[in-house]
Amino acid sequence: MKTLYLDCFAGISGDMTLGAFLDLGVSEKALRDGFAQLKEVSGYELKVEKAIKNGIAGTKVDIVLDQEKKHHHDDHGHEHDHGHDHDHGHSHDHSHEHSPEHTYSCNHDHAHDHSHDVNLAAVERIIDASGLAEEVKALSKKIFHHVAVAEANVHGKPVEEVHFHEVGAVDSILDIVGTAICFHELEIDKVVASPLHTGTGFVNCQHGMIPVPVPATLEILKESNIPFYSTGIRRELVTPTGAAIIAGLADEFGPMPEMEAASIGYGAGTRDLEIPNMLRMVVGEKKKTMIEF
Repeated sequence: MKTLYLDCFAGISGDMTLGAFLDLGVSEKALRDGFAQLKEVSGYELKVEKAIKNGIAGTKVDIVLDQEKKHHHDDHGHEHDHGHDHDHGHSHDHSHEHSPEHTYSCNHDHAHDHSHDVNLAAVERIIDASGLAEEVKALSKKIFHHVAVAEANVHGKPVEEVHFHEVGAVDSILDIVGTAICFHELEIDKVVASPLHTGTGFVNCQHGMIPVPVPATLEILKESNIPFYSTGIRRELVTPTGAAIIAGLADEFGPMPEMEAASIGYGAGTRDLEIPNMLRMVVGEKKKTMIEF
């Protein structure tokens, strides 16, 4: 049985997941070709480079949106996980990539124009309109649904009323669909994940401080019965997208299963931590050690 183990000792985010998959051996061309099938998604650059964290080499993936190039968001070590504009114009810029100070843009503007926002149904239409394999489409929608339901629960709204800001939706679609593309390439039979290291502390919002894990992340962990812990590292280590990816992929949780490793990959985050800021993936096969009758 071909097994994928997700070792989330430093948490998980969308870009770390893509980096780990590419480092594991999924071809960059397969990811780029898959993104090209998303005909309605544009205005971004996919950057792939090598990175070293605490002496360990891995792969760093950045999806840089055109608007971000203008504002130099990368200077802050942001992942740009997803910027959601909800019913009340409540725009959370979940810029999580382990930056020392996460600034949430919480703009309460009741006259906010949602003309450029999209809801879950619109995101699903974008995915369905692509030329991607049906298995990739189904997994992408499954993961995105976890995010939308969590946001709906946090804000006390029906899931149909959760709106994703156009820019944030593009970023999340690429992280999530990219994950599904890479997973499909590997032809995995079983996924096991470690408990998630969430980090602790608070992130800054214009209207106050928000605790880590942020509410949407915690909702996903609760709804999907995902085990998690903190060792006191004062960073946001698990993003809502990262939690949703685990919810969509993992069949079970626990220590690394017995297997013979075939490939190992490390997906690097942006910031340097006291531990390697990486997501580790291991693919292997469990070998029969005794005669089965």
